[in-house]
Amino acid sequence: MIENEKQQQQQQQPKEMSASSRARREGRDGGFSFQITTTIIFFFSMSFFVLFMGMFISDHVKKFVLSQDFYFPQFSPSSTTTTSWPRTTSLTATPLCNYSSSLNSNSTMTTRRTRTTMKGLADWVAPKEQQLWHSMRDKELMWLASMSPLVEDYPFNRTPKVAFMFLARGRLPLQPIWERFFKGHDGLFSIYLHCPPGFNEEPSESSVFFKRRIPSQQVQWGTATMIDAERRLLANALLDFSNERFVLLSETCIPVFNFTTVYNYLINSNHSFLGSFDDPRPMGRGRYNKRMWPIVSLSDWRKGSQWFEVNRKLAIKIISDQKYYPVFREHCRPPCYMDEHYLPTLVTKLHPELNSNRSLTWVDWTTGGSHPKRFVRRDVSESLLNRIRSGFNCSYNGNYTTSICFLFARKFHPSTLEPLLRIAPTMLGFDP
Repeated sequence: MIENEKQQQQQQQPKEMSASSRARREGRDGGFSFQITTTIIFFFSMSFFVLFMGMFISDHVKKFVLSQDFYFPQFSPSSTTTTSWPRTTSLTATPLCNYSSSLNSNSTMTTRRTRTTMKGLADWVAPKEQQLWHSMRDKELMWLASMSPLVEDYPFNRTPKVAFMFLARGRLPLQPIWERFFKGHDGLFSIYLHCPPGFNEEPSESSVFFKRRIPSQQVQWGTATMIDAERRLLANALLDFSNERFVLLSETCIPVFNFTTVYNYLINSNHSFLGSFDDPRPMGRGRYNKRMWPIVSLSDWRKGSQWFEVNRKLAIKIISDQKYYPVFREHCRPPCYMDEHYLPTLVTKLHPELNSNRSLTWVDWTTGGSHPKRFVRRDVSESLLNRIRSGFNCSYNGNYTTSICFLFARKFHPSTLEPLLRIAPTMLGFDP
């Protein structure tokens, strides 16, 4: 019996060993198959990831190295024509049909950005595009316009230009007079229009005013918005490095001399022309707010005309001011009017030596009141223009006395256009 049991055990052992071996082999085979499957999946996953990353990096490197495309603000601060610029691609400005946008932080303005390619220095100093529209807010605009090169010698052919900046309520009813004034003087002037945001009329393509509007905001008389608009005009004009002199005008202004006389008078002047004087009357010192002290004291307080002309150095100082402007905005409110006090006080504080303390725009205050006389059709005559042109004496460059004290005049009603056009060719020396 014992032998039989041994034999049965010996017969069962191979069977058990065989089953165990098969189980181990099957386990090894299953594990091996799982490893192979996992390896294949991992390999394909890594291959797909590497392929995707390669395509992504290649596309971006190609864009950066080959085309060098970037997004830049769409501004094109040029004059109607430019002089002696290399033939290079300029910044592209997107023309907009609706100019009723506001550029502050709560703005609903619709802006567009165009992919542009920078080619050379000319694109920065004098872009050739006529459109002045851009997507910059005022803070960005002032920052960019405040940049000034420390190297005095320009690395390009620079013909200094006069920037004519119109702060207008809408259309320019006396535009034909200005068209004759600018005719034949391309490359010596730039034009900038600040109109109400809702105004979207555009002159013909042949006009020097075509697409010369800048991004604007609503302006209310007697408030800080007037100064905001003036600074906005200056900043846009400063973006063109060829602009050397800056004149603020309104839609009621007219020139009283021809372009050549005006240009030479401004370009050759050592001073800016901004009225600034100490007025002891209630409408002068009486408007001073003691809360302005110590930034602005009563001895600093000045008054003057809103209509100014400044050189490039002073224009940069005006749009760069972050010390005095907030004080005026906060404490100079009606019956204090910022447009009559801020710039006269600022210029006296910063650079009184650069200012002639007089305006180049003539107005008639003989009728009294808070506004000057408005001239209508029956008022226009050669004697009126002669009185404006040579009826005064003033100092020029501090060297000699001249009878040419005013280059512009206001306020002229639209009805004055016909008589002005009739006498302008001979009286003012315009081309007929």
